[in-house]
Amino acid sequence: MKIIEDIIEMQRYVTQLRWEGKIIGFVPTMGALHKGHLSLMEHAKNESDHVVVSIFVNPAQFGPKEDYKEYPRDMEGDTEKIAYVGVDTLFTPSVSAIYPEGYRTYIEVKDLSDVMCGRARPGHLRGVATVVLKLFNIVKPHKAFFGQKDFQQTVIIKKMVEDLNSDVDVVVLPTVREEDGLAMSSRNQYLGPEERKSATVLYRSLEEARLLFNKGERSAELLRYTIIKIFKSEPSVLLEYVAIVNPKTLEEVKEAEEGTVIALAARIGKTRLIDNIVL
Repeated sequence: MKIIEDIIEMQRYVTQLRWEGKIIGFVPTMGALHKGHLSLMEHAKNESDHVVVSIFVNPAQFGPKEDYKEYPRDMEGDTEKIAYVGVDTLFTPSVSAIYPEGYRTYIEVKDLSDVMCGRARPGHLRGVATVVLKLFNIVKPHKAFFGQKDFQQTVIIKKMVEDLNSDVDVVVLPTVREEDGLAMSSRNQYLGPEERKSATVLYRSLEEARLLFNKGERSAELLRYTIIKIFKSEPSVLLEYVAIVNPKTLEEVKEAEEGTVIALAARIGKTRLIDNIVL
């Protein structure tokens, strides 16, 4: 596996690969890799000739009181996992390379960035869109692979690609879960044993709403109430929001239908977790 840190070297390398006719698949990550990340890499291998994975903990998507410094980092362990999967190239740029002194340019996808996690974490999604576009410009992938767990991010990235005429196919793959349903996340390792048990309330509440929908319930208000009621059974978990939205516009709906997304965020101690389902 080739490991590249320098941006110019990365750009020259992928330009050569494209000239050779190679289809480049790209999986951007912030490291602390789990089975969900590795699943994206496996899909990228199946759909590409050359797979690039990036590890970059992006300071632009963390607020001043968030966990940027504490965010889990394990470059040695992550490198071993990536090599084991059979990734071709690992890209590990420095913060100073991505955001050099005097950096002033940011990408904001209006409306889509102001709701859900955007309301709770001002500036977060601007930071996500900015770094993803920069990575696209550096890696020059034909296809980029993301997980559904970060649903709002995927909607924003797809819209950014569409609006800016970026020549990238954004592929969104199903959320990978633990046996008890908890969505795999790098932040899960923050959870203590009791917090870990309580965290299952996120998926349990979403599945209860899905069950009601499958039985014929269409009222978004009643589906939301069902989720809130289940969260009340776990007082150690603070529900931040429940959004029942159109999957393209992220606008709240009054009546759910096939394809409607139910997304939520919650805090367990100092840990913030998100999850969602598509009805």
